[in-house]
Amino acid sequence: MVGFQIVDVPFNLDGWGPPESTTTSTLNHHSNHVPYAPFSRSDKLGRIADWTRSNYNNPNRNNNRNSADSAFDFTIDDGLNPDDDSTFQLVDGKPPPRPKFGPKWRFNNNRNQLPQRRDEEVEARKREAEKQRARRDRVFHARGGQNQNPRREAAVLKSSVDIQPEWNMIDQIPFSTFSKLSYTVSEPEDLTTCGSVEYYDKSYDKTTPKSERRLERFKNRNFFKVTTTDDPVIRRLANEDKATVFATDSILSTLMCAPRSVYSWDIVVQRVGNKLFFDKREGSQLDLLSVNETSQEPLPEAKDDINSAHSLSVEAVYVNQNFSQQVLVRDGKKVGFEEGNPFAAEGEEVASVGYRYRRWKLDNDVSLVVRCEVQSIIEVNDKKSYMTVNALNEFDPKYSGVDWRKKLDTQRGAVLATELKNNANKMAKWTAQAILASADMMKLGYVTRVHPRDHFNHVILAVVGYKPKEFAGQINLNTSNMWGIVKAIVDLCMKLNEGKYVLVKDPQKPQVRIYEVPADAFENDYVEEPLPEDEQVQPPFENGEENGAANDDLIWNFSGTC
Repeated sequence: MVGFQIVDVPFNLDGWGPPESTTTSTLNHHSNHVPYAPFSRSDKLGRIADWTRSNYNNPNRNNNRNSADSAFDFTIDDGLNPDDDSTFQLVDGKPPPRPKFGPKWRFNNNRNQLPQRRDEEVEARKREAEKQRARRDRVFHARGGQNQNPRREAAVLKSSVDIQPEWNMIDQIPFSTFSKLSYTVSEPEDLTTCGSVEYYDKSYDKTTPKSERRLERFKNRNFFKVTTTDDPVIRRLANEDKATVFATDSILSTLMCAPRSVYSWDIVVQRVGNKLFFDKREGSQLDLLSVNETSQEPLPEAKDDINSAHSLSVEAVYVNQNFSQQVLVRDGKKVGFEEGNPFAAEGEEVASVGYRYRRWKLDNDVSLVVRCEVQSIIEVNDKKSYMTVNALNEFDPKYSGVDWRKKLDTQRGAVLATELKNNANKMAKWTAQAILASADMMKLGYVTRVHPRDHFNHVILAVVGYKPKEFAGQINLNTSNMWGIVKAIVDLCMKLNEGKYVLVKDPQKPQVRIYEVPADAFENDYVEEPLPEDEQVQPPFENGEENGAANDDLIWNFSGTC
C-alpha cells in the first residue's frame, strides 16, 4: 500500500500567503501534474475540479491516461466562455403534453399537476374572461347604451311618486309574503254593461312576416282611461250600496301581479265610511305600458332617447291602441251594450271598447266591483265571444337578441319565451285583465318598427290567439294567488281609519309600502310638472310631414282623468 506523504507547508509570520523567502525548491515538492493557468482580475473563475466529467466517469477511463488531468482541464469546456452564444439555452415554456383521458388523469389530475401548469391554466382563464368582458362591452356600446353597468340590478330606478316628509308610513309588505297567499272566489255577476264593440277581422290571423301589414293610425277615435272615483257608473253603484270595494281592471291587475313588477308604481286608497276606493292619482303613469321591464339589459336613461323607458312606454301605448282598432271589421256594424259609453260626449267618435261592471264576493261583509274592458267580439258556432286585444312591440332586435322577422315563422315559441322573460309583468297584467273580464279569447299582436331608429312607423308581423286561463297556466300565473293578494290588501285597508292613503312599490326593493297622506295630497301642489314641449315625445306623422307638424292629432290621447 502506497503511503501518502505530507509535504512541508511554509508558515508566514508576517502576513497571509506564502512567505517571500519561499524557495523554488519548496514549490517543487508539489505535484507537477497540477495545471496552472494565469488569469486576470476581470476574468470569471470557473470550477477548480469536476469529477463528474464524462472522461472521468467513462468506463474505459483506464485506457485514458489523462483522465485524472481531465478533471482539472477546462480548456475544452465551452461553458466557461461567456461570449460563446452557442452555450445559451432557452427554457422550454411550453406546457407538458396532456396525457390521454383515463382514470388516473380524470381523478388525479390536480394531485400530480405542477405549480407551473396550474398558473398557466389560471392565466388562460383570466384571458378568456377578459375576452368575454370585452365582447360584452362591444355589443353593449354597439346597441347605443349609455349606462356603463351591464346588468339591470345596477340601474338606479326612481320612485313613481315623491315621498313627502309629512307622510306617515303605516306598514311595508315584502313580496315574499305575497307568494304564499291563496284565496278562491266565486263566479262574478255583471251589474251593468256599457259601450259598444266591433267584430274581429279573422284575416289578421293569417298575417306573417312575409305578408306584413302596415300599422294604421286612428286619429279621430278617442280612448278613455278614467280613474275609479271619476267613473259616473261606479259612483252610482256606490250610492246604491252595491259593494264596499271599487276599482278598475288596470289598478286591480297591478295589485294582482305586484310580485312581478320591477318599476315603481303607486295606487291611491281612499277610505270613505265603510267603502274603499282604489284610485290612480292625477299624473300617474299607471296606464302606460312598460317595455323590457323585467329584462336584464338596461335601457338608456336619457328621456330624449327613443329607446328610453319613458319613450318606449309612450310608443307602446300608441301601438297598442291603434292595433286594437285596426284588427276590427270596420263596416259600421257594432254590438251595443246596455248603456252607451259613459265617458263620451254626444256625437263623439270613440274606440271600440265595452265596459263590464262586475261584482265579486270576497266574504260575507265585503264585495268588490271592478270595471273590466273588452275590445272586440267574435262569433264562434253562432255564439258571441268577448275578446281582449293587445300588442307586443319590438323596438330593436339587438336588445332582445331575437329578430321577429326571422324567427316568428319558424321559432314562434322562442319569441314568446323571450317576451315572457323581458315583459313578464305586462303580459301577466294583460292576462289578469282578460280573466277579470271573462274574455273567451285574448289576441296578441307582434308589431315591430319599420326601422330600428324609426319609432313613428310600424308593421304588424303576426297575430296569435290564446284562451286566458290556459295562457295563465303557461306563464305560471296562479289565479288563486292573485285573489289572495287582493284579499290581503283589502283586509289591511279596511282596518284603516277614514282618510287617504297611498300604496307605493319600492323602486329598489321587492316590497310595497302604505303611507297615510293628507286629504289634499296629489292635488295642485303634488302634480308633477310636465316636460317642456321641446322635450316631449312627438307623435308619429304621415310620410312627408315634418316632425313639428300635426301636434294636435295625438293618437294616444287620454280623455278624462289619467
